[in-house]
Amino acid sequence: MRLADIAIPDTPAARGSLEVATAYCSPALLNHSVRAYLWAAAYGAMNDIAFDAELLYVASMMHDIGLVKEFDSHTVPFEEAGGHVAWVFAAGAGWPVERRVRASEIVVRHMWDSVDPGADPEGHLLELSTGLDISGRRSEDFPAGLRAEVLERYPRLGIGPEFAGCFADQAARKPDSLAGRFVRSGIAERIAANPLDR
Repeated sequence: MRLADIAIPDTPAARGSLEVATAYCSPALLNHSVRAYLWAAAYGAMNDIAFDAELLYVASMMHDIGLVKEFDSHTVPFEEAGGHVAWVFAAGAGWPVERRVRASEIVVRHMWDSVDPGADPEGHLLELSTGLDISGRRSEDFPAGLRAEVLERYPRLGIGPEFAGCFADQAARKPDSLAGRFVRSGIAERIAANPLDR
Protein backbone atom coordinates (compact mmCIF):
# COMPACT_ATOMS: atom_id res chain seq x y z
CA MET A 1 0.00 0.00 0.00
CA ARG A 2 1.34 3.39 -1.07
CA LEU A 3 -0.04 6.90 -0.78
CA ALA A 4 -0.83 6.90 -4.51
CA ASP A 5 -3.09 3.88 -3.97
CA ILE A 6 -5.47 5.83 -1.70
CA ALA A 7 -8.32 7.39 -3.65
CA ILE A 8 -9.47 10.86 -2.59
CA PRO A 9 -13.14 11.33 -3.46
CA ASP A 10 -13.62 14.14 -5.97
CA THR A 11 -17.18 15.24 -5.27
CA PRO A 12 -18.64 18.66 -4.43
CA ALA A 13 -19.21 17.57 -0.81
CA ALA A 14 -15.67 16.24 -0.42
CA ARG A 15 -14.14 19.38 -1.91
CA GLY A 16 -16.41 21.55 0.21
CA SER A 17 -15.52 19.76 3.43
CA LEU A 18 -11.81 20.27 2.74
CA GLU A 19 -12.52 23.94 2.08
CA VAL A 20 -14.31 24.25 5.43
CA ALA A 21 -11.51 22.46 7.29
CA THR A 22 -8.91 24.65 5.57
CA ALA A 23 -10.77 27.82 6.50
CA TYR A 24 -11.28 26.99 10.18
CA CYS A 25 -8.61 24.53 11.33
CA SER A 26 -5.03 25.36 12.21
CA PRO A 27 -2.48 23.96 9.74
CA ALA A 28 -1.65 21.16 12.20
CA LEU A 29 -5.31 20.26 12.75
CA LEU A 30 -5.99 20.38 9.01
CA ASN A 31 -3.14 17.98 8.24
CA HIS A 32 -4.36 15.74 11.06
CA SER A 33 -7.81 15.63 9.46
CA VAL A 34 -6.36 14.73 6.07
CA ARG A 35 -4.13 12.06 7.61
CA ALA A 36 -7.14 10.68 9.50
CA TYR A 37 -8.82 9.99 6.17
CA LEU A 38 -5.67 8.56 4.58
CA TRP A 39 -4.97 6.17 7.48
CA ALA A 40 -8.64 5.14 7.57
CA ALA A 41 -8.93 4.54 3.84
CA ALA A 42 -5.63 2.65 3.75
CA TYR A 43 -6.63 0.43 6.66
CA GLY A 44 -9.99 -0.28 5.06
CA ALA A 45 -8.36 -1.24 1.76
CA MET A 46 -5.69 -3.39 3.42
CA ASN A 47 -8.26 -5.24 5.53
CA ASP A 48 -11.09 -5.63 3.01
CA ILE A 49 -13.44 -3.31 4.91
CA ALA A 50 -15.88 -1.84 2.41
CA PHE A 51 -16.59 1.82 3.11
CA ASP A 52 -18.19 4.89 1.55
CA ALA A 53 -15.19 7.06 0.65
CA GLU A 54 -17.12 10.32 0.33
CA LEU A 55 -18.87 9.83 3.67
CA LEU A 56 -15.59 8.90 5.38
CA TYR A 57 -13.77 11.85 3.82
CA VAL A 58 -16.39 14.41 4.87
CA ALA A 59 -16.50 13.00 8.40
CA SER A 60 -12.69 13.06 8.55
CA MET A 61 -12.61 16.74 7.59
CA MET A 62 -15.30 17.54 10.18
CA HIS A 63 -14.33 15.26 13.05
CA ASP A 64 -12.41 17.88 15.09
CA ILE A 65 -14.24 21.01 13.91
CA GLY A 66 -15.82 21.24 17.38
CA LEU A 67 -12.37 22.04 18.80
CA VAL A 68 -12.00 25.29 16.88
CA LYS A 69 -13.18 28.48 18.58
CA GLU A 70 -15.87 29.26 16.02
CA PHE A 71 -17.66 25.95 16.66
CA ASP A 72 -16.63 25.16 20.23
CA SER A 73 -19.60 24.52 22.49
CA HIS A 74 -19.71 25.13 26.21
CA THR A 75 -22.71 22.83 26.59
CA VAL A 76 -21.84 19.64 24.69
CA PRO A 77 -18.63 17.65 24.10
CA PHE A 78 -16.60 18.73 21.07
CA GLU A 79 -17.38 15.56 19.11
CA GLU A 80 -21.12 16.20 19.51
CA ALA A 81 -20.68 19.82 18.44
CA GLY A 82 -18.72 18.57 15.43
CA GLY A 83 -21.46 16.09 14.66
CA HIS A 84 -23.97 18.93 14.50
CA VAL A 85 -21.68 20.89 12.17
CA ALA A 86 -21.35 17.80 9.95
CA TRP A 87 -25.15 17.44 9.82
CA VAL A 88 -25.60 21.09 8.82
CA PHE A 89 -22.78 20.86 6.25
CA ALA A 90 -24.33 17.72 4.75
CA ALA A 91 -27.72 19.43 4.54
CA GLY A 92 -26.10 22.28 2.63
CA ALA A 93 -24.48 19.71 0.34
CA GLY A 94 -27.92 18.37 -0.48
CA TRP A 95 -27.51 15.01 1.22
CA PRO A 96 -30.69 13.22 2.32
CA VAL A 97 -31.48 13.15 6.03
CA GLU A 98 -30.23 9.59 6.50
CA ARG A 99 -26.81 10.48 5.07
CA ARG A 100 -26.61 13.63 7.21
CA VAL A 101 -27.28 11.49 10.28
CA ARG A 102 -24.55 9.05 9.23
CA ALA A 103 -22.01 11.88 8.88
CA SER A 104 -22.91 13.12 12.36
CA GLU A 105 -22.71 9.61 13.86
CA ILE A 106 -19.26 8.99 12.43
CA VAL A 107 -17.94 12.26 13.86
CA VAL A 108 -19.37 11.49 17.30
CA ARG A 109 -18.17 7.88 17.30
CA HIS A 110 -14.55 8.70 16.47
CA MET A 111 -14.15 9.30 20.22
CA TRP A 112 -15.52 5.91 21.22
CA ASP A 113 -13.21 3.21 22.54
CA SER A 114 -14.25 0.99 19.63
CA VAL A 115 -16.83 0.96 16.84
CA ASP A 116 -18.23 -2.24 15.34
CA PRO A 117 -17.02 -2.39 11.71
CA GLY A 118 -20.03 -4.48 10.75
CA ALA A 119 -22.48 -1.88 12.01
CA ASP A 120 -20.50 1.26 11.08
CA PRO A 121 -17.42 0.70 8.90
CA GLU A 122 -16.74 4.42 8.46
CA GLY A 123 -17.05 5.05 12.20
CA HIS A 124 -14.74 2.12 12.89
CA LEU A 125 -12.14 3.36 10.42
CA LEU A 126 -12.19 6.94 11.71
CA GLU A 127 -11.99 5.82 15.35
CA LEU A 128 -9.00 3.67 14.46
CA SER A 129 -7.25 6.27 12.30
CA THR A 130 -7.59 9.13 14.77
CA GLY A 131 -6.21 6.90 17.53
CA LEU A 132 -3.23 6.16 15.31
CA ASP A 133 -2.60 9.78 14.40
CA ILE A 134 -2.96 11.26 17.87
CA SER A 135 -1.41 8.61 20.12
CA GLY A 136 0.26 6.19 17.71
CA ARG A 137 -2.11 3.35 18.55
CA ARG A 138 -1.62 0.37 16.19
CA SER A 139 1.01 2.15 14.10
CA GLU A 140 2.55 -1.26 13.41
CA ASP A 141 -0.55 -2.13 11.35
CA PHE A 142 0.56 0.32 8.65
CA PRO A 143 3.53 -0.27 6.33
CA ALA A 144 6.56 1.83 7.21
CA GLY A 145 6.75 3.15 3.64
CA LEU A 146 3.16 4.37 3.76
CA ARG A 147 3.71 6.03 7.12
CA ALA A 148 6.75 7.85 5.78
CA GLU A 149 4.97 8.99 2.61
CA VAL A 150 1.91 10.29 4.44
CA LEU A 151 3.98 12.13 7.04
CA GLU A 152 6.19 13.71 4.38
CA ARG A 153 3.21 14.90 2.32
CA TYR A 154 1.15 16.01 5.35
CA PRO A 155 3.62 16.82 8.15
CA ARG A 156 2.53 16.78 11.77
CA LEU A 157 3.38 20.45 12.44
CA GLY A 158 3.24 20.07 16.21
CA ILE A 159 -0.19 18.44 16.36
CA GLY A 160 0.75 16.57 19.57
CA PRO A 161 1.18 19.56 21.89
CA GLU A 162 -1.65 21.46 20.15
CA PHE A 163 -4.05 18.57 20.56
CA ALA A 164 -3.04 17.92 24.16
CA GLY A 165 -3.78 21.57 24.88
CA CYS A 166 -7.18 21.36 23.20
CA PHE A 167 -8.10 18.29 25.24
CA ALA A 168 -6.91 19.87 28.48
CA ASP A 169 -9.12 22.88 27.74
CA GLN A 170 -12.11 20.66 26.92
CA ALA A 171 -11.56 18.62 30.08
CA ALA A 172 -11.37 21.72 32.26
CA ARG A 173 -14.63 23.12 30.92
CA LYS A 174 -16.45 19.82 30.34
CA PRO A 175 -15.02 17.35 32.87
CA ASP A 176 -17.75 14.75 32.24
CA SER A 177 -16.95 14.57 28.51
CA LEU A 178 -14.93 11.83 26.84
CA ALA A 179 -12.12 14.37 26.45
CA GLY A 180 -12.18 14.79 30.22
CA ARG A 181 -11.98 11.04 30.69
CA PHE A 182 -9.11 10.80 28.21
CA VAL A 183 -7.17 13.52 30.04
CA ARG A 184 -7.64 11.76 33.37
CA SER A 185 -6.46 8.49 31.83
CA GLY A 186 -3.17 9.98 30.60
CA ILE A 187 -3.80 11.04 27.00
CA ALA A 188 -1.09 13.73 27.23
CA GLU A 189 1.52 11.08 28.00
CA ARG A 190 0.31 8.85 25.17
CA ILE A 191 0.41 11.79 22.76
CA ALA A 192 3.96 12.65 23.84
CA ALA A 193 5.05 9.05 23.24
CA ASN A 194 3.50 8.78 19.73
CA PRO A 195 5.98 6.90 17.51
CA LEU A 196 4.82 8.96 14.50
CA ASP A 197 6.63 11.93 16.06
CA ARG A 198 10.00 10.17 16.21
